[in-house]
Amino acid sequence: MHPALRELIRILDIETIEQNLYRGYHPEGTRGRLFGGQIMAQALMAAGRTIDGPRAPHSLHGYFLRPGDPELPVLLSVDRIRDGRSFTTRRVAAIQHGRAIFELSASFQVLEHGLEHAPPQPPTNPPVEADLPETVKRGPFISFMEDYKRLLQDVPQPPRRRNWFRSNGAIDDDAPLLHACLLTYQSDNDLMSTARLPHKGTFTRERLQRASLDHAMWFHRPGRVDQWLLYALDSPSAAAARGYSRGEIFTASGEHIASTMQEGLMRKR
Repeated sequence: MHPALRELIRILDIETIEQNLYRGYHPEGTRGRLFGGQIMAQALMAAGRTIDGPRAPHSLHGYFLRPGDPELPVLLSVDRIRDGRSFTTRRVAAIQHGRAIFELSASFQVLEHGLEHAPPQPPTNPPVEADLPETVKRGPFISFMEDYKRLLQDVPQPPRRRNWFRSNGAIDDDAPLLHACLLTYQSDNDLMSTARLPHKGTFTRERLQRASLDHAMWFHRPGRVDQWLLYALDSPSAAAARGYSRGEIFTASGEHIASTMQEGLMRKR
């Protein structure tokens, strides 16, 4: 396991302070503001710690309210909204300096079987790991962007991209909540940048205010983050200084395991 993945798993192992109250820490050396995927993953972990029985997250909806301060731990306060026979609902507030910086609603479900259908996986294959440069193997996830050379060009481009990723090390089989939290963490990557693709070359990075506003995710089927997953992203619309993006996550064998949607602030200054 790469040290960066080990550190991420450590910070997802949030500290229990009191019933329904947890404390989360941040990776050493974090500067600026906290990564939204980290706060989402910690909030989902806090919600999952209050679940009794084998119930897995099936959806989450979060709002980014204020920038996170990397110099201060985050308090995670869980509200037990409902415990039903099949579904459990939790609301989590992530708090710093006495104010909420993020709010999450998450729903968990017992495993059930029923009608099924899914979109086909885009025609592509995972990368050959031996061919990947060492620069993409230094974080908690190994990530490979298809057509990355084209995407680097500073010209307007179609708002679509595909990214393969997997955790930089093996994860325990008996940790489904950890797999879901790590998938949540990684799902916050590349959504906003996809919405900016049609506008490349029309703004300078320093003159564009960027921030995630909200994030939604649905877990359709169980999946493992330590095996190659394809993130197929597109952005149907941008308006009112906001960019709307969505993503579909597939296994290498073509199974559709999760979907995401996000709006991000794209304000010219």
